[in-house]
Amino acid sequence: MIQLQSLEETINKVDPKSLVSSFENILKKIGVNEELTTYITVVLFSAIVLLIAKFAHFLVKKYLVRYVEQFMHKTKSKYDDFFVKRRLISRAANIIPAIIIYSSLDLIFTPFESLNVLLHNLVAIYFIIVILLISDSFLKAIGDLYDTLPHSKERPIKGYLQGVQLVFILIGVLITISIILDIKLSTVFTGLGAIAAVLILVFKDTILGFVASIQLSANNMVKPGDWIEMPSHKADGTVMEMTLNTVKVQNWDKTISTIPTYALVSESFKNWKGMEESGGRRIKRAINIDMKSVKFCDDKMISKFKKIHVLKDYINEKLVELEKHNNQFDIDESIKINGRRLTNLGVFRKYLEGYLYNHPMIHKEMTFLVRHLQPNEKGIPVEIYVFSKDQAWANYESIQADIFDHILAVLPEFELKVFQFPTNSAPESAIFTNE
Repeated sequence: MIQLQSLEETINKVDPKSLVSSFENILKKIGVNEELTTYITVVLFSAIVLLIAKFAHFLVKKYLVRYVEQFMHKTKSKYDDFFVKRRLISRAANIIPAIIIYSSLDLIFTPFESLNVLLHNLVAIYFIIVILLISDSFLKAIGDLYDTLPHSKERPIKGYLQGVQLVFILIGVLITISIILDIKLSTVFTGLGAIAAVLILVFKDTILGFVASIQLSANNMVKPGDWIEMPSHKADGTVMEMTLNTVKVQNWDKTISTIPTYALVSESFKNWKGMEESGGRRIKRAINIDMKSVKFCDDKMISKFKKIHVLKDYINEKLVELEKHNNQFDIDESIKINGRRLTNLGVFRKYLEGYLYNHPMIHKEMTFLVRHLQPNEKGIPVEIYVFSKDQAWANYESIQADIFDHILAVLPEFELKVFQFPTNSAPESAIFTNE
């Protein structure tokens, strides 16, 4: 016990200032002049402090940081792994050498007051930079942790975190300015009001992006993974990333479009999320029929239509309905325009309804239409307005192509013709309209 007390007293007697003074006295005794003694002392003790700081930093990084990170990896929770991934502990270790150097400046550089103040300011600025790096790692780790939650895709917070980091950086810059100019922080904030207009101009995109990020997230307008279409920015593809200033969209041709975040609020764009969540993808395409080929059905045509599986019941029911109507009003059927009759176009339209209804890849519980559009100089458009069950682009296009291949092939069976422009150099082709 007595030995421990004596050791403690010995340690307490070791004063760094006395060490410096003792070293200076030794130099003076061996004949070194006072000015040179000061320079030698400053250089020597500066080197010693730098070596101590470097060695302390090495030990902390080599052992303490590694041990803490290994311990965090071994824990059952996976959340602390994100802090290791973002190097939070490693960056925090950079404070150690700064603390050692800062605490020794007054001891070593007392004879050089101006240099002492300058070094104090530089170390203080270094502290600010390290703290900003630590906050950056912390916020990114929080973002990574949030991305593991189920609702993170619906409510991304990357823009908010970048906004918080921007505030930290702004505060760090203001404190640095106050240190360099040796003025109070309150004075800096007072002067900041005078240059607010300039700052707003410089950070216009950032401010607009921050406000837009809040609006986009609050209203659930767009999120990473959504398919958006924005022709004004030549974007048509999947949202890869949303940041404070930009939204990255990977187009279907694998190019990447960069859109200012605030543009998604100030301009219009199409989000295909509703289509993807609905379970179907719209097929809206028309084929133009030559109006000269439209006519009443004769007995031969009706006899043929009765043999078509999807038309069999319709033809029989319709003939009974028409006969009943014409008999009721004593219609003279020797003249075709009297009474009601079947037309090849009407039967064809009914055939399309039956064909599409029996198609395995057409959604029956969503909008299902086969309709006529306004006749024009290209004939009378018969439009298919249905939804495919498969939303994948390639599969969707294949389904759509198969349907219209079939339509083109069966048109002659109804004695209908596709409207076409005559050409002299190539085979005539059908005219489609597509929206």
